This record gives sequence, C-alpha cells and structure tokens, in this order.
Amino acid sequence: MVPSISKLPEGCISDILSRTSPWDVCRSSAISTGFKSAADSDAVWHRFLPSDYPEILARSDSPVVCTNKKQLYFLLCDSLILLDGGKLRFMLDKRSGKKCYMIPSRELSIAWKDDDIYWNWPSIFESRFTDVANLRFVCWLDISGKIQTRMLSPVTNYAAYLVYKVSPSIRDHIGPVKVSVRFLGDEVEPEIAVVNLKQHGNMRTDGWMEIELGEFFSDHGDGGEVEMQLKETEILNGKYGLIVEGIEVRPKETVTDRVMLSQFSSHVHEFYTLPLAQLSWQFSCVTKYDLYQPSRLVLTVYNLSVVKNREKEIGD
Repeated sequence: MVPSISKLPEGCISDILSRTSPWDVCRSSAISTGFKSAADSDAVWHRFLPSDYPEILARSDSPVVCTNKKQLYFLLCDSLILLDGGKLRFMLDKRSGKKCYMIPSRELSIAWKDDDIYWNWPSIFESRFTDVANLRFVCWLDISGKIQTRMLSPVTNYAAYLVYKVSPSIRDHIGPVKVSVRFLGDEVEPEIAVVNLKQHGNMRTDGWMEIELGEFFSDHGDGGEVEMQLKETEILNGKYGLIVEGIEVRPKETVTDRVMLSQFSSHVHEFYTLPLAQLSWQFSCVTKYDLYQPSRLVLTVYNLSVVKNREKEIGD
C-alpha cells in the first residue's frame, strides 16, 4: 500500500524543500495545507539566505525589519538595500537566491569624472543613489568598476551590466564602444566585445537601460578581484548624452534556466489541477535528489506520481 501524501511529517517536508530552490518552494506550497506550512517555515527560507546575511544587513543604511525568514528573503529580492553609506546596492536574485550588487557611478573609475566640464552629478528621481554621472562632453570615454569575488555567491556564473540612460542625440555622438570583464592579475587577455549603447541596450523594468559588459565564474570566493570596463578611446570625437547609474553584477540567466523553469511550470500546472485524492506518494526515492537541477527537485526527490486511483474508482 502506498502511503498518503498527508502522512509525511512536516519536518521532513521542510528539510527536503530547503534543498530545492525558492521557485520550487513557492510552487509546492499550493499542494496542501501541510506543504504550505512547511514551505513558509523559517527552516526552509533560512537555507536560501546568504550565510553572511547578518553582516550584510549590519551595513545597511536603513533598518531592515522582518517577522520571518520568508519575508526577509523577498524583501531582499524586491527592495534596493543601500550599503556603506550608499557606496553599494545589494539585492537577491529572486529565482535563485544568489547575491547581486550594483556599484554606483560615484564609486566607478571614470576618466575626468571630477572635472565638471566633462561630467556633472545630478540627483534624479529614477535612481536610489544620491546622484548619477551625466556625461557633458568627452573625447576619451573610459568607465570601469571592480568587485571582490568573495562578496559574491560561490559556484555561480555572473554577468556585469552597465545601467544607463541615453538622450536621442546619442545616436550621432557615441558610436561603438568596447566592453570587457577580466580577473585582475590574470595573464589571459580578456574577451573584448564591441557594442552600441543605442542599438544593443535592453530596457529594464525600472526604466533604465542595460548592456552586458561580459561574464565570469565565481568559484568559491577565492578568485580575487574582477574588473568590468566600457571604453571608446580610439575615435576621439566628442561624446555626450549619456547618464550612468552604475554597474550591476548578478547571476547570468541562461537559455537552459528558462527552459527548465518552463518545464517545471508545465509540470506543476498539470499537478495542481488534480484533486489531492488522486495523488500517490512513494518514499523509496526520498534520498535520490540532484542538487544541480533544482527546478526538478520536487518531482525527483519525492518520485511524486500523479495517478488516478483506478481501484477505488472501480470499487465505487
């Protein structure tokens, strides 16, 4: 006889859910009351928070107040937490729980940024930072930033993005620019790409544009320092009409990630449309989970079978 899903202890559900992903936990909370209680527990959401989150919150410019770990997780995903007096912005990637940072333009290395003939620093409503870099006129455009890999989530592929706005006149006054990402001290030459800020930039949900500067792999926090750069120093024509908010570093979403999430969504949709009485639970595969494929863990861990209880139907 196959045990009912309702017989699984909540602590066991919590332990297994904590080994999946935030996405899986939110989906699985609709299975039953027992699942929802486990999916909302601090034991689950504590595993999704960075191990150093108390130290990060201690650097926040404003108090972060939450009643439970799930609320804290989504607050860190949806809010823009400023650290160290506005020198850094922190958030979590909602899908994975990985750490993300934005380095504001004030903390970037920008050629002639302290000369107001070339750059000025207005405060604008669209930015959480005190001010942003507004390009008035330069011939030599060179913007770069650095971040320590120990600040990032381990075993994660990251990408760096310049976050900016452009004026309509930029089409004629800023041409193609070179972008790159490299580990400082690495003897390997960085891969350099040529992009156009007007043509290749993507619109963000916050009203800014972004363009990828490159990607890198954060191993176990011991990779040293990463430099991200955008420059155009060969065609020395006048350039203006660019507003820079900063450089954002976040996990790079791949096509595989999107496909896996899509497949998982289709499974849970089919799963949720069936009554609870039509589910059977098999305990034999509880320990057989794959941490490298979190979007399929809920199905794999439990070996959950969506079946009709045909014997019961016949008997009825």
